[in-house]
Amino acid sequence: MTILHVIILAIIQGMAELLPVSSSAHVVVAEKLMGMDPTAPAMTLLLVMLHTGTMFAVIAYFWKQWRATYFRDARTFKTIVTQLFVASFVTAIIGYGLIEVIEKLVLHGKHAQVEQLFGRLDLIAPALAAVGVLILIAGLRQSREQAASGAAPAEGRAGFTGLNMNQAGWIGAIQGFCLPFRGFSRSGATISAGMLLGVAKARAEEFSFALAVILTPPAIAREVWRLMKAQHLAGAAPMASAMMPSLLGMVFAFLAGLVALKWLSRWLETGRWHWFGIYCLVASVAVGYLHHMGY
Repeated sequence: MTILHVIILAIIQGMAELLPVSSSAHVVVAEKLMGMDPTAPAMTLLLVMLHTGTMFAVIAYFWKQWRATYFRDARTFKTIVTQLFVASFVTAIIGYGLIEVIEKLVLHGKHAQVEQLFGRLDLIAPALAAVGVLILIAGLRQSREQAASGAAPAEGRAGFTGLNMNQAGWIGAIQGFCLPFRGFSRSGATISAGMLLGVAKARAEEFSFALAVILTPPAIAREVWRLMKAQHLAGAAPMASAMMPSLLGMVFAFLAGLVALKWLSRWLETGRWHWFGIYCLVASVAVGYLHHMGY
């Protein structure tokens, strides 16, 4: 893997991660087209570090909005922290529960890891299709409601953080289903779920990306542990040298992520959310074709 490969993957990740089109699917396809193994520990660590870059982009982009929405008083801050905790707890129960089931019952191996499936385009294609349908439903429903009322739904109707505890729990549950499956876009699924639950689209976006900030550190820890274990078994190079490409990728993903966030917000504001669903459906067909071609 060259520095150019890292930069290309970082730009793809940064642009796609914060759009509801599954960055993981795009990165996996790019890796396969460049002759790489997406399931290798170094590659899954790179992917997670790219997520770290976009996590910092999320913090930089949303900080003013979060401060105005979530930090305006002690009651609001306590509520949003509780909602994030509940959503993340539900995510952990469902997501890591699914990972355990897949590793123990589907892969059957003693040392089986869910990352072994991350390069399977035949699994990524239907995952893209599933999230495409979810995004399409949420977007078309939003468009119909706006057309019927003549204006966007009022924000904050679910509470002073923009959503209630039940909605937060359901969004966390949907996020849990995203964890084991490349192609089932986390941001696309959680924002769409929030919209279908009656959360204003801007509040759903803010909450979804706040959840991403919480989710990323455990994912980094898992992949660092996986790489360390693989290096120990294979007697590979020191950890520092393996981390350097990932750190470089993180920087480029951060920059690309800021650009993507600005575009995503504009699309949310102009009521064109359903176009992301159409894109995912088209991407599903393309990925399926690549699998048929032997990638």
